[in-house]
Amino acid sequence: MKNKFAFAKEIVREAASYIQKHMKEDLHIERKSSPTDLVTKLDKEVQTLLIDKIRSRYPNDFFCAEEGDLKTPVDQGSVWVIDPIDGTNNFVAQAEDFAIMVAYFENGIGQFGIIYDVMKNACYHGGGAFQAYLNDEPLPDFKNKPLCDFLIAGNAGMLESNTWGVADLSKASLGVRVYGSAAISFSRVLSGQLLAYITYLQPWDYAAASILGEGLGYQIVTLSGEPVDFESRQPIMMAPKEKLAEIQSYIYERKLS
Repeated sequence: MKNKFAFAKEIVREAASYIQKHMKEDLHIERKSSPTDLVTKLDKEVQTLLIDKIRSRYPNDFFCAEEGDLKTPVDQGSVWVIDPIDGTNNFVAQAEDFAIMVAYFENGIGQFGIIYDVMKNACYHGGGAFQAYLNDEPLPDFKNKPLCDFLIAGNAGMLESNTWGVADLSKASLGVRVYGSAAISFSRVLSGQLLAYITYLQPWDYAAASILGEGLGYQIVTLSGEPVDFESRQPIMMAPKEKLAEIQSYIYERKLS
């Protein structure tokens, strides 16, 4: 597994370099399910680059990836979960706050995750049998303090409408940040800058973070408190295990009122 992990980090760095080299070219922007659901030529090219490199080294492995029809469940053998550019709108509009995410599973068990903030060259990597790092520095274990001293991250629409009580939770915290990228939001949680991240996500949006966070004391669950299914878009949160009950008390108080 050590060699596979090293290989994964290598190809993610190559993909990041590819983006940096080509991001000023015509991006051929398309809209998918909504006016704000964008995909660019580079999303597709980076996904193809990663998959081709993995297939050349590990021809029997499978994929669950954002673009196209590769959607193998993570419990069916050796499965790579790939989001080639998370935060595409940020990528298009401001050329920062976007990332590559790669996770690797064997029969449903996460082996490692990688989140690569492309413009900062910040690589969050580890999980499973590997310690979690930011580049060459170990990521910190969660350190508890009162809820009112923490920032949280969320979905702007959920905050505005108080869906799932996110606005109620925000009033009990130090405030809310909205980054427009799951990868960037998760990286802030993993580095201890945020307490939690609450939003609606697809499996490729949270797979890497779920593996990275486990060893640091974090967990990703649905807003109903169930394990995520790694198959569909769900309302989820990533939070420290020791803070889950306190956070859920705000989430569910509103749902039950």
